[in-house]
Amino acid sequence: MLSFPKWKAALVVIVCLLGIAYTIPNFVPKSALEGLPEWAPSKQITLGLDLQGGSHLLMQVDTDDVRAKVLDSLLDQVRNNFRNDGVRIGYRNLKVTGDKVTFSLRKPEERDAAYEALRSISSILSNGQQSHLIELNDDGSVGSIQPSEQAYTDRISAVVEQSIEIIGRRVNETGINEPTIQRQGADRILVQLPGVGNPQRIIDLIGQTAQMTFHLVDLTSADGNAPPGSKKLPSLNEEGRHYVIKNRVMVSGENLEDAQATFSQGQPVVSIRFDGLGGKQFARVTTDNVGKPFAIVLDGKVISAPRINEPILGGQAIITGGFNVQGAQDLALLLRAGALPAPLKILEQRSVGPDLGADSIAAGEIAGIIGLIAVAVFMIVTYGLFGLVANIALAANIFLIMALLSVLGATLTLPGIAGIILTIGMAVDANVLIFERIREESRNGKTPSNAIESGYKRAFTTIVDANVTTGIAATILFVMGSGPVKGFAVTLGIGIICSMFTAILLSRMIITFWALKTRPQTLKA
Repeated sequence: MLSFPKWKAALVVIVCLLGIAYTIPNFVPKSALEGLPEWAPSKQITLGLDLQGGSHLLMQVDTDDVRAKVLDSLLDQVRNNFRNDGVRIGYRNLKVTGDKVTFSLRKPEERDAAYEALRSISSILSNGQQSHLIELNDDGSVGSIQPSEQAYTDRISAVVEQSIEIIGRRVNETGINEPTIQRQGADRILVQLPGVGNPQRIIDLIGQTAQMTFHLVDLTSADGNAPPGSKKLPSLNEEGRHYVIKNRVMVSGENLEDAQATFSQGQPVVSIRFDGLGGKQFARVTTDNVGKPFAIVLDGKVISAPRINEPILGGQAIITGGFNVQGAQDLALLLRAGALPAPLKILEQRSVGPDLGADSIAAGEIAGIIGLIAVAVFMIVTYGLFGLVANIALAANIFLIMALLSVLGATLTLPGIAGIILTIGMAVDANVLIFERIREESRNGKTPSNAIESGYKRAFTTIVDANVTTGIAATILFVMGSGPVKGFAVTLGIGIICSMFTAILLSRMIITFWALKTRPQTLKA
């Protein structure tokens, strides 16, 4: 018996009204939405780079630098474990040789103790492998420890994730709306900046490692060359000038808690504040070295080396270095966002003009309007009243897709528009399938009510099968794809859900209520 429960009808109407409510903000200027309460629909669909213009950057993590740092860290671990308070193992020639850390034991009889000390460095990776390969010759005189390839892979993966987070902080500090920052492959990061026509300043901010350290200046160097335990670094602001500083890091930038651009004696400076540990280290260093120059080093260049006039105990300091206002603001931003774990190389840089995006939107609007009119006319001419119902369902489908894209904060790109158009075609196809089934049932002699009931019932399985297979394809594209392909998969998946809702529930509700009210004797569908 043909029927449509009232609770289900109420649910369909509520969903459609919510779809309209959450679509409307897309047709209202942003300024008009700012005063709305938090519960009111106010989100708009974010246009992708190809629709509103902007900059596209593809960056790659310097994996050679990551590997070198892994070996340096391993060398420090070996040294510390050999000097452990409980076990003190004599060694010599501890150094990085190729892709491993090598050493010689002073006492071969300490071979077993050395092996245990090295084994404590190694850990079990997620794939069950040991993170390090340990080799000691039989008499224990020579040994080595080498990170496994999986350990390198895991470290590079972690560096990429950390870099994405730090790039996100830096970009967000600049006030750019809706940037896209995502991983691409094993060691690449895709950055899309909508609305940014000249990305040079952003590239400078993103590409700078921003590793800050504080060192004492080596005053024993009379000829300007670096003695053992020290190194010679160039000045950041004074061309041709170099400083000889001690290798030991007295305070690390990792202990910075905040950094702000400000003014001191009329000059732009950067005010920094350390966390508890950094504040104690800074106080101890400045107390023990009053009268000595203290170098502030950023990415291997000395910003300045002021003389310590008195102990600095409050955990706060000021960095001077001949900055202009923009330079001080950028340095403060970099320090707040944190240092990149490894340098980044720019592989690809493209700018998309807003005119091209506007042309794409205009062309898409024209194509969409022509297509919708053609489909609407075809459905009405072919199926009469049922065609009109299909057009209503089609309109509701579009509203629901736009509403979901707005609520989810999805970014709409040209491939995304293609996905929407594809699902609109599928929505029409589902209605055509239903109406043809109803026609068949009517021609077989069933009453209009029974023909409608049987038509929807017989078409249901076919519609579900078709959408499920398309949904599987969309899922695979989303999981395996990236960038525009992922955007296409998202809109396709949303479109599938909406088209099934409007074809199976909305159009059925309208036709059922029409049939119950008018009691037609024949069907012209």
